[in-house]
Amino acid sequence: MLNETNSPTQVNQDEITPIPLTVGISARHVHLTREDVDTLFGAGHQLTVFKDLSQPGQFACEEMVTVVGPKGVIEKVRVLGPERPQSQVELSISDCFKLGIKAPLRDSGDLSGSSPITLVGPVGAVTLKEGAIIAARHIHMHTTDAEKYHLEDRDRIYVRAKGPRGIIFGDVLVRVSDNAKTEMHVDTDEGNAVGLRNGDTVYAYKIHGHISELVK
Repeated sequence: MLNETNSPTQVNQDEITPIPLTVGISARHVHLTREDVDTLFGAGHQLTVFKDLSQPGQFACEEMVTVVGPKGVIEKVRVLGPERPQSQVELSISDCFKLGIKAPLRDSGDLSGSSPITLVGPVGAVTLKEGAIIAARHIHMHTTDAEKYHLEDRDRIYVRAKGPRGIIFGDVLVRVSDNAKTEMHVDTDEGNAVGLRNGDTVYAYKIHGHISELVK
């Protein structure tokens, strides 16, 4: 980003003050509609809570499915609750190689034109015409934290992970909600590449278009 004199634009120091965030590593998982729960697990079946997740109201279920692609299968993929309006399968790039699909990188819930996939449960199977995605890294942020850091829903910012394999993640979506717990989510491929683990701390920066100050 250059100004009219072709020198780097000066950056307000407040814009490069790091915002500490806890990391959550998001493993492959499935969200299901009521109809697909019935098909996979039996009519009237109710999802059973295995454990609560960090985001309020979200939970991992006892139920698991097998995900089937053109070239391979992945067994014991955890279902997450509660039920959704549209079934969704969130995978890593490595998972897609194994299954033989080319799922698009998408924000959660953006499923139009996403990859078809088949799910097999203990009672039946469902073939989704669309629904398999590689979930884009993102930050869940509570409204009070967003106000504190002067961020808005749908902002995209930088996040720095420090350490021997440190990296700067660009284009990280901020999702602001009154029900959110402030936390950054990356998938297993991204976490493993940088050596991140659940509960690690990374640092977000509001600044757009200029990252030289972040790497000092």
